[in-house]
Amino acid sequence: MNAAACCKAAAGSGVGARPADGRELADIIRLYGPEYRRNNRLSGDQNKALNAIEACRTAALGGHADSCPRCGYKRQSYNSCRNRHCPKCQTLTKARWIEDRKAELLPAPYFHVVFSLPHELNQLVLYNRRTLINLLFSAASQTLADFGGNNLGGRLGFTMILHTWDQKLNAHFHLHCLIAGGALVGDNAASKRWRSTGAKFLLPVRALSKVFRGKFLAGLKAVAARGELTFPKTPGDSGEFKAMLDKLYRKAWSLYAKPPFDGPERTLEYLGRYTHRVAISNNRILSIDNGTIRFKYRDRRDRDRVKIMSLGASEFIRRFCLHVLPRGLMRIRHFGFLASRCKTAMLAQCRRALGAPPPQRRQEPPKTAAQWMLALTGIDIEACPRCGHRPLQSIELPPVNPLCLPPGRGPPYPAGDTPKR
Repeated sequence: MNAAACCKAAAGSGVGARPADGRELADIIRLYGPEYRRNNRLSGDQNKALNAIEACRTAALGGHADSCPRCGYKRQSYNSCRNRHCPKCQTLTKARWIEDRKAELLPAPYFHVVFSLPHELNQLVLYNRRTLINLLFSAASQTLADFGGNNLGGRLGFTMILHTWDQKLNAHFHLHCLIAGGALVGDNAASKRWRSTGAKFLLPVRALSKVFRGKFLAGLKAVAARGELTFPKTPGDSGEFKAMLDKLYRKAWSLYAKPPFDGPERTLEYLGRYTHRVAISNNRILSIDNGTIRFKYRDRRDRDRVKIMSLGASEFIRRFCLHVLPRGLMRIRHFGFLASRCKTAMLAQCRRALGAPPPQRRQEPPKTAAQWMLALTGIDIEACPRCGHRPLQSIELPPVNPLCLPPGRGPPYPAGDTPKR
């Protein structure tokens, strides 16, 4: 069964759900996107993201017509855009990603640490997304690597996930990091051993914050010295830039660390909350009325209370577009003994050092989209919902708009965001 039917079933069962009353991000873009495009200049990536979300699960992307040969039941399912900024297209991607991570979990405590950039840097990052987001990953990962080497004498393993938003859709650049509570120590494979951080304490947070600040600002100065920064107002007035750096050096940077999780299963459950999020989910949108969008948000400064915010449609779309990432910029990255180039060998060494058995090899082939939907929702989309007959007969429906065709049949989508059928 095709992924389009999976998405339709998911929407009706709460997974990647469209709100019961029908209000969603795609509706906002369809209603107010044309006017916003006329009045504002968008990047190519922003235009492609809005186009994809607008066309998602509509006839514009084509789909399938399914029918039951026994009772005559019929339904139409339209293809998903698969854009990483679309709130309807992340559920199956997230489930598959977490399934792949199960084999990487170690019998050790895991810690959650958040590295945040001060808001004084927001505008500079927005004008230099690729350069400064890469610098954010670099500074944070080097900070953890240095502390692993200096405090534990070995190599940490951790995953970093970029978020660029706060609950009000404003810019807030930060990394969620999941860190195994220990380091792999030793000079060669035969002598590798595991040195634990302990069950309740990872690394000194204040010291981490200071080192992270120093590494990021040193990198920022180096990038500016090479002339690689675009400045929001003036072309890099040296006096203003130095004053900003001095202020940021004096400021205490935010670094947050949570206690360890209760076991690997809890770790995966928690990690799933962050991996494939987008700036706003459909279930937070409350109403679309006369150009005003109302949505829920959590006020972190008021004991995490749920409140309601109203924004004009133009401002809402502007804020959403702040979080469309440049093509090819990866949001999820792995470091240390989880880095792709050495992960298989080093995880095996970690398990030997911990006295843990190797992970069981997957005997069965990867789950199909239909199997995932059955696991996530309990709905068998290959069976007729009326009489239970399976399989349904399926006929492909071609796209009705050639502009929405995949590469080779029309204007290309960003790499990795191509609609698949």
